Amino acid sequence: MDELKIKQLENGIAVVSIDDQERTVNTLTPDLLLEFAEKIVPLLENPAVRAMVFISAKKNTFIAGADIKLFSLIDDPNLVIRVDRAYSRLFSRFYNCPKPLVAAIHGAALGGGLELALSCGFILATDHPKTVFGLPEVKLGILPAAGGTQRLPDRVGLFRGLEMMLTGRHIRARKALGMDLVDEVTPHESLLDRAIEIALVLSHKNKKHRKKKRSFMESIVSLPPARKFVFNKLRKKVILKTRGNYPGPLKIIDCVETGIKNGTKAALKQEIKDIGELFATPQCRALVWLFLTSQGLKTQPDGFLPPDSIAVIGAGLMGSDIASTSLSLHPVVVQDNLKEALERSEDRIKTGLKKQVRSQAITEDEQKKRLASFKTTMDKNDIADSDFIIEAVYEDLELKQRVLAEMEKIISPEAVFASCTSALPISKIAEKALHPERVIGMHYFSPAHKMPLLELVAHKSVSEQTVNKARSLAAAQGKSVIQVKDEPGFYTTRIFALYLNEALLLLAEGARIDIIDKTMKDFGYPIGPAALMDEVGLDVIARVANDLGKSFSDRWKLSHVTSRMLGAGCLGRKSQRGFYKYTEARKKKKRINHNIYSFFSDTALRPPAVSQIKNRLVLAMVNEAALCLQEGVISSPDDGDIGAVLGLGFPPFIGGPFHYIDSKGADVILSRLDHLADDDKPHFQPAQIIKNMAKSGKRFFK
Repeated sequence: MDELKIKQLENGIAVVSIDDQERTVNTLTPDLLLEFAEKIVPLLENPAVRAMVFISAKKNTFIAGADIKLFSLIDDPNLVIRVDRAYSRLFSRFYNCPKPLVAAIHGAALGGGLELALSCGFILATDHPKTVFGLPEVKLGILPAAGGTQRLPDRVGLFRGLEMMLTGRHIRARKALGMDLVDEVTPHESLLDRAIEIALVLSHKNKKHRKKKRSFMESIVSLPPARKFVFNKLRKKVILKTRGNYPGPLKIIDCVETGIKNGTKAALKQEIKDIGELFATPQCRALVWLFLTSQGLKTQPDGFLPPDSIAVIGAGLMGSDIASTSLSLHPVVVQDNLKEALERSEDRIKTGLKKQVRSQAITEDEQKKRLASFKTTMDKNDIADSDFIIEAVYEDLELKQRVLAEMEKIISPEAVFASCTSALPISKIAEKALHPERVIGMHYFSPAHKMPLLELVAHKSVSEQTVNKARSLAAAQGKSVIQVKDEPGFYTTRIFALYLNEALLLLAEGARIDIIDKTMKDFGYPIGPAALMDEVGLDVIARVANDLGKSFSDRWKLSHVTSRMLGAGCLGRKSQRGFYKYTEARKKKKRINHNIYSFFSDTALRPPAVSQIKNRLVLAMVNEAALCLQEGVISSPDDGDIGAVLGLGFPPFIGGPFHYIDSKGADVILSRLDHLADDDKPHFQPAQIIKNMAKSGKRFFK
């Protein structure tokens, strides 16, 4: 236990350097708490110490919050309460200390790291893109419990503070300066010297915490009638957005209101009480598991580094976004046969880089560096020397086979060829390849530069070296990687196709478009299945459904309504008509396309109840996920849940299909499936693995 190094300067300034030797980043742990108590608290009373500076010895982190791994190991909420209460009291002592305390921040100051900074009278930050601030506890199903709900609004204002806490979003240094979260911004190389200089100046003055001047609206909120109105409205807004599935945001609002109504002391007590309650919720446990598991799937395989050069074939949206997410690594070349496509791709990437500079995600120097390493070409020979080729052409088997055959004539025999496809068999793409062992599937999700998941598709002939090279590239791109077998639809497309098909079957039985979408949004999906099909495109949905329908014809009852919709020009948003009608202005509210009901023959039937809609849509996906595990398409429930949540939008607070089975009980899921399964719905015949779990009473997760 030696995380804090203290250097006391002759001018009475104590510099506290934080460096957890056992971790790559600094986190708030019980051990660090003890060190604060033993080493720092006495300095508060030491007359020889006139001021203190807190700084990190880590490369790109101040303090990244609590150690989330410890959360997964703790079953007793009382332990969390004791540690958080101790940190809360410690930071209150810092906050009330008459001596100037300066937080000198480079890198991430998140969660408890920001709460430590907020307890200091002055926050100095570097202007580096890695320097970010945030209270992301809400993303783990909890709340800031070391004074954050009180001191953040005090600094940045009530509504900005609430917005930061309720979204958990990160703020970069320049923006933080503009909203008074940070007092000053300085270059990285001068951080310590400037912090000492500030501490020395402040030591000659009465130390005061800067509080943001209240806006007129915030002053009104301090009055009881207005306060009640505003906070009730905030709660309604949160419930509307979260559908009541996340208790954390409401607890944050409660704490902030308590501070205004009853004072900071009462609010700090409520923070501790509430975090104990939230920590015990299934939402918190699922979100903590999701965070840790998804982070674990980003690791580089031992002995493998990302490729030195990357080529992308196909300058469409997917190819452009794959190129964009690779630019931070090594030189990237985008090849396409159409000049116009290459020009659009270049414009898209340049626009994206400009946005990153404006948001301070990268520096202007980094922008220039990435642009210098980016190239477009119509000549395939320009990518012959690339180490890693990603093909992202149109989803057509013959086209992908032809591109592979052309490239194998000119690329290095050591180069990896990855096909970006959501459903086409990789073994078919590689069946005539000279080196099938160097061909692999990489299923990126759209938009590829934002979506966190990559589905790595390994066919029978692929080499382990190729798999590791692909995994290494994906991890360097920041993707959580799940490896799946080369079976029809892989994993995500297969279970999602059945989910969407079930929505079509429900529509055919009289369910309404808006009711289906609302039901699944209430369940926790970010978008309903009908609206999603419009976004993806009914032409894409029809093609994938047709391909998978052939593979699972013995089990799937396929709806062919999308083909009829295409014949009428209803492609979804791209044609401004699908299940909904759209205007060119994206912000304008879409309207239900009532003409769609004419494509369904059985809409005169009594519509299914909401409970039946939810049950069928959820269980269609859950049962198919279990079959994928049973058949070895995925290797673990972890991969299955991560794939469903990060790739398909399955509700994160549940944890995924396998967590869902555990939460309800395999015996309950089996009973529901048995009730649904009949000759007309063979896809609800329960997977054997669910039967086995129900019989044994076992769970997928402990």
